[in-house]
Amino acid sequence: YHAQPSQGTEQEKMDYALNNKRRVIRLVLQWAALYGDLLQEDEAALAFLEEFYVSVSDDTRVIAALKEQLPELEKIVKQVSEEPKASQKKHKVLLQLFNTNDDRAQKRQPIRGSDEVLFKVYCIDQTYTTIRVPVSSSVKEVISAVADKLGSGEGLIIVKMSSGG
Repeated sequence: YHAQPSQGTEQEKMDYALNNKRRVIRLVLQWAALYGDLLQEDEAALAFLEEFYVSVSDDTRVIAALKEQLPELEKIVKQVSEEPKASQKKHKVLLQLFNTNDDRAQKRQPIRGSDEVLFKVYCIDQTYTTIRVPVSSSVKEVISAVADKLGSGEGLIIVKMSSGG
């Protein structure tokens, strides 16, 4: 954010700094817009956004051209910092595939598109349910099956967990 060129006139250095700062602000705004709901649960991300906002606010005193992006950044920081209202909370679910046949002696066969898999669907309220879908199901079809089972498809997020996090 604070990169400065080592060569050029003072005006070129200022233009370079302004363009870099604008690009970084745009990137942070896009990141926050895409992951706002997830950022509410991440203290480090919230701290970064607040610190970044303060830094940009300080810079607007020196570089007036940054003021145009400040209101949008402030709006995003306030949005992410506020706790979601109960009526606005989204259903966040985690789908976990688990093996229904643990018989290791069973003869291995190729997986066919018509075979079914069982998913555990974890909800944010610490409950879970299960769904059975064909192996060949698209993500859209899996989400649709979850929505049918939960009675609502609003705000569903599909997440893959791995041992690496």
